[in-house]
Amino acid sequence: MSVKKLISYSFLVVFLITGLAHFSSKYLNINELYPEYVEYWFYIVNDLSLVYVIFPFFIIELIRYAVVKKLNKNIILDSLANMITFGGFIVIEYILGIIALTKVYFWIHYNFSLEHLPLNYMTIFCCILLADFAYYWDHRMMHNIGIGWLTHTVHHSSEHFNMSVAYRFGPLDAIFPILFSLPLVMLGFDPILVLSAEVFVQVFQTLLHTEIIKKLPLPIEGVFNTPSHHRVHHGSNRQYWDKNYAGILIIWDKLLGTFEPENEKVIYGISEPLNSVNPIKVFFHGVSRFRKRFNAIKGVKNKVLLFVKSPDWEPKEK
Repeated sequence: MSVKKLISYSFLVVFLITGLAHFSSKYLNINELYPEYVEYWFYIVNDLSLVYVIFPFFIIELIRYAVVKKLNKNIILDSLANMITFGGFIVIEYILGIIALTKVYFWIHYNFSLEHLPLNYMTIFCCILLADFAYYWDHRMMHNIGIGWLTHTVHHSSEHFNMSVAYRFGPLDAIFPILFSLPLVMLGFDPILVLSAEVFVQVFQTLLHTEIIKKLPLPIEGVFNTPSHHRVHHGSNRQYWDKNYAGILIIWDKLLGTFEPENEKVIYGISEPLNSVNPIKVFFHGVSRFRKRFNAIKGVKNKVLLFVKSPDWEPKEK
């Protein structure tokens, strides 16, 4: 798809959803919700899902591995490495969260924002839609520029596919979403709502990391991201590269030309296998590989381009 179409379609999506939020808040009589009420339900859906959905389902996956005789030391250590990378990610995100939430987000909200939107069911719905669309573009960027893949390759480097892989993060994974969530704050959405909606998209993504659920009924597969669609995204098969970036709705991929159905059996991992379950190596392997390429390339211009060109880009003259 041409760049012109990508930009046009994307602006149209943002315009329509933002317009719906502002129109409904101005002309429709929708009761406002208490912030504490909204935060409570996001806490139930986002934070507590680890207890009542994700962890129990991961136990079921381990039982399945045992039943099909695939449970081994490598899977256990790989899962532990995933949890440790998640710990590193949380530390970085917590530090950034304090800075972004208390300073940047609210400063922009009060100084460079459209009319502030109230908290009601329609604005929450619209914010989640926009957070999902922002996630699509954040995800797509991390696959398509060098500095993005430097960190996101960590998530794709596991040769297994289970819910622990959803928590396999790289060192810069907490940074890039800020670039795409700030515009939502500028569109009038409450900063806390924006961050909660982003976490909701991430929690939905977590549930997609499984081989237990096969293809779902066609109406669901046609609209929503599913385990089948996300297995494709994690495939190292050539036809599966850079496909299915969606968070909740797969319609973004279909609209913007990056959709691929699951047909051929998925081979998980990356084109240059990591072959390690050492959590330190897992967490930093993207950085170390990028550094080697950076040091090998000649010329200041080429070194700068390495950050913004595609991950497989090579200069004509090294």
